[in-house]
Amino acid sequence: MDLVKDLKQGKRRAIARAISMVENDEKSARDLIKKIFKNSGKSFTIGITGPAGAGKSTLINKTSVQLNKLGYKTAVLAIDPTSHITGGAILGDRVRMTESTDSGTYIRSMASRGATGAVSMALRNSIRILEFAGFDPIIIESVGAGQTEVDISRLVDVTVVVFNPNTGDSIQTIKAGLTEIGDIYLINKSDLPGANQLFDSVRDFIGMSESNPVIMMTSTKSNKGITEFAKKLQELMGAKKKSKKQREEQILDAELRDIVLNNVKNKVSNMLDSSNTYTRYLKKVQEKTLDPFEAADKISKLIK
Repeated sequence: MDLVKDLKQGKRRAIARAISMVENDEKSARDLIKKIFKNSGKSFTIGITGPAGAGKSTLINKTSVQLNKLGYKTAVLAIDPTSHITGGAILGDRVRMTESTDSGTYIRSMASRGATGAVSMALRNSIRILEFAGFDPIIIESVGAGQTEVDISRLVDVTVVVFNPNTGDSIQTIKAGLTEIGDIYLINKSDLPGANQLFDSVRDFIGMSESNPVIMMTSTKSNKGITEFAKKLQELMGAKKKSKKQREEQILDAELRDIVLNNVKNKVSNMLDSSNTYTRYLKKVQEKTLDPFEAADKISKLIK
């Protein structure tokens, strides 16, 4: 099987195999990315994030159907909380997205495995695979937990933050780092009580900010606002076309830094494991004859 050729033809089995490779087999993944890297960076990426229970999966399901109707070929990468038993992704998202798969959307769940660095490396390369297979745009659904939400915004062209009226502490959640990252803020499940108040709060809190994001209301239950949301994404992708190359350069800068820092970290970690000097200073810290800051400074000076 010629994997690169099958990927170019958009064969789903080849896509699944290639993404598994970038998740689990670093050496093979590097060989594959080397072959397809030149053709990457052309597709638009949309990050959809927000608190758990905001209804992201159903929203993505319905939105990708609308995007496909507008002539796009959409793919979805859903970053799931890791299953503690198997270490794999919990595939609930795929169950909720059957409608969009019927319309031609490719959906893949990826395990978060609790490590944002590992997620971003596998995610970046999975995006490249889907681009090579002809998908555009590629939607990334984040797990909706802490730092991962903000990390996702570093990897995508357009960031959408989703809230729903049931999260009573929504405004407090917004304050915890999500105010700067959104191009669009959605009040989903807008048929529920409290939706209008939440919309007003988000508009007052975020709408006046420098970035001037779009704030919309949607309901997957009644299909309210879904078509408008898909059209707004289309409009945003059109508006960001001019700055797409510059954005890709920023994303590649962040990626290269991540890889270099990771390489250095691994190198230093291996060195410390076999260093007598480290063991000597560690003993002094454990005996409380030296504090950890001073010990770390002395060890760091010896690293060439």
